Amino acid sequence: MLDGVMLLWFILTGLSVLFVAIDIWRTPEANSLRWGFIILTIFSGPLGAFFYVLGCREPLPGTHEHYVSPTWKQVLGSTMHCASGDGLGIILGAAIAFYVTMPSAIDIGLEYALGFGFGWLFFQAFAMRDMAGGDYMKSLKMTFIPEFLSMNVLMAGMLVVSKFWMPAVDEAANPSSPAFWFIMSMSLIAGFICAYPMNWWLVTRHIKHGMMTVRADPGSNHAGHDMPASRHDDAHAGHAMQHRPPRATIAMMSGLSVLILAAAVAIVVALA
Repeated sequence: MLDGVMLLWFILTGLSVLFVAIDIWRTPEANSLRWGFIILTIFSGPLGAFFYVLGCREPLPGTHEHYVSPTWKQVLGSTMHCASGDGLGIILGAAIAFYVTMPSAIDIGLEYALGFGFGWLFFQAFAMRDMAGGDYMKSLKMTFIPEFLSMNVLMAGMLVVSKFWMPAVDEAANPSSPAFWFIMSMSLIAGFICAYPMNWWLVTRHIKHGMMTVRADPGSNHAGHDMPASRHDDAHAGHAMQHRPPRATIAMMSGLSVLILAAAVAIVVALA
């Protein structure tokens, strides 16, 4: 039964990745979000393609700004960006843990470190450094809190699904097994669902960006030069991110995210 489900899933995933990887370059979106959708679709299959079409794909030329403006689509872009970057690191950590025997707690720590490190240092701070005027160190500072809150909740959802399901399926912890990739894909989808409410809070409080519109600058002499559309320009995004909630509120939400992750870790370790 599971083998048949996995085969169908991988076929649909292959077709979905092919569609998104080809089509997304016609959508006036930031490159980091384009790659995010491709990575997300690799692990979420037809759901990733569905999210792309429903939440980002420009239906008619010149309509992208309006199409991605609803809050739920902005949050979709924010959550997708987190899930693709952090999720890739977490899955890499799980793969490494199979080949390097280690206690469960250290395994979880490795997955968290790789997930947070890749998501924050590269997928957030490096890819979005234009929002900080090209200053990478400033971008690291701007993106730490949103990455931390989102990562904690995403990791909690992924842990609960992957650590309980894998022991029930033969060879599921082995990265050379199709079951490993299927279960990690399902866990990433679960993590995405868990992280969506937190990203809603982050986006609506101007702490994190969502979807963006990037169009070619007609006045530029450099091929491939992008100019953000007026509604989602870097200056506006940077200005909005300065109007954050009080530090006490951010600290409270940070504590909540840590408690959610700690609860997931405690459950997984206790029942392992």
